[in-house]
Amino acid sequence: MKFGKIIAGLTVKWQSMQILISILAILFGFICSGLIIWLSGHSPLEGILALWVGIFGSPQAFGEALRMATPLIFAGLSVSFAYKTGLFNIGVEGQLLVGWLVSVWIGYAVQLPSIFHIPFAIFTAWLAGMAWGAVPGFLKAFYGVNEVIVTIMMNYIALYVTGDFIRRFLFADGEKSHAIRPSASLHFSWLTEWTNGSRFHIGFFLAIFCCVLVWFLMQKTTFGYTLRASGYNRYAALYAGMSVKRNIILSMAIAGGLAGVGGAMEGLGTFGFMPIQSAFSGIGFNGIAVALLGGGEPIGIFLSACLFGSLQSAAPTMNFQTGIPSELITVMIALIIFFVAAGPMIYTKILKKYKGGRFFQ
Repeated sequence: MKFGKIIAGLTVKWQSMQILISILAILFGFICSGLIIWLSGHSPLEGILALWVGIFGSPQAFGEALRMATPLIFAGLSVSFAYKTGLFNIGVEGQLLVGWLVSVWIGYAVQLPSIFHIPFAIFTAWLAGMAWGAVPGFLKAFYGVNEVIVTIMMNYIALYVTGDFIRRFLFADGEKSHAIRPSASLHFSWLTEWTNGSRFHIGFFLAIFCCVLVWFLMQKTTFGYTLRASGYNRYAALYAGMSVKRNIILSMAIAGGLAGVGGAMEGLGTFGFMPIQSAFSGIGFNGIAVALLGGGEPIGIFLSACLFGSLQSAAPTMNFQTGIPSELITVMIALIIFFVAAGPMIYTKILKKYKGGRFFQ
């Protein structure tokens, strides 16, 4: 009983420290970005006000911010799910592209009522992402191949295979696939009217549901416990009779499935088609930053994805109103991630100098 209280206390302290580090990272990121804006000859206050207008200035702007956050939520959940089991999933980008392609394919080639078409397209995207994610999991489990190397290589395979597939079977004018059928679209007229014509879609609510589902799966089920145990100490998990190899494959497969659904949000929601891409979309790689800022927890991932999505959505408005380059938003996000990574140093060198730091001692 005493040991359990100690573990619970340490968990609370760790979570509190992660929250504080994330808040400080965002604050320092904004301060440093403001300094860069000032050095470039612009007004930091005008830049912040322009960002505010670009996010909350109209229902359309707010809808676009939430729309941009939706695939980032799935990408962050994918990275976090694998990391909780001791794996580093760099292949979110490729898994997302595969899910995007399959969802558009089903959305175009299959005729079904909307109530069946949308779930079926999302489900097939999930299966495609699972299959793509299971490959590095299998190689890791049975042959000890580093999952980072395999997932990076599979990102490039996915990038060029999806483009070739579109050219062979789904090609339409303008270097893109055929558009999906209206019955497969995630857009609903009431959402479009509510946000004054934005591309906001019901995938955002699915993302919220998946955050709750992932939290429940990892924290409240035996299956989630076995996955986390395999990540904490594989040898102890093996000694306890758990199938570590199975858990590695399942972890990477589920993480890939989440990324695949994120791709479906782009294919069925944002665009309604899939362009032939010559470079990565960046969503999968941004998912790593989202998971890092969110501390690997679903609620944190949701909030950090909304932050990143809002900043990226408001960047053109800031550029148009103030002349500040939109690329500064990427710099701001990079600075935030830098300060998150430097969190332990900030904690040990700064926080403990104040009386409030005793809370974490």
